[in-house]
Amino acid sequence: MSAEFDAVLKTPFGGLGVRTEGEAITEIRFLPPGTPAIKPKSALAERACAQLAAYLSDPKAGFDLPLEPAGTAFQRSVWRAIAAIPKGKTLTYGEIARRLKSVPRAVGQACGRNPYPVVVPCHRVVAADGGLGGFASATGGYLLDAKRWLLAHEKAL
Repeated sequence: MSAEFDAVLKTPFGGLGVRTEGEAITEIRFLPPGTPAIKPKSALAERACAQLAAYLSDPKAGFDLPLEPAGTAFQRSVWRAIAAIPKGKTLTYGEIARRLKSVPRAVGQACGRNPYPVVVPCHRVVAADGGLGGFASATGGYLLDAKRWLLAHEKAL
């Protein structure tokens, strides 16, 4: 599975697989703990890993990566709303839905299809009851552990 990526960065919560095509990042994917690291196969994959590693060391680090356009118009609107959430803060699925004149379930589905997690910080979207909600289309396991780690790292928990 990890061989399909142009790089795999080991993280405190598992791995981050980076896929590139030409001059753009096409996907960043959460991978389970124990996934072996893969050295970057291109300059762009190396740049992505360097920026992800910098963020994992310091949540104030930012991202400047060329992301391949993806998703529907609605998904892109959700991802723009998520990208605007400041580090250390969260919004609920319902809050984003109200801003976009949509419903929480649709926002959650768009979050689950985010091809650039961490860079587009869907971990900052939580449930109305104060719980974590889902993450990357999962409701448990290592993905929720990753969300919990990222929120604690940003001091949002």
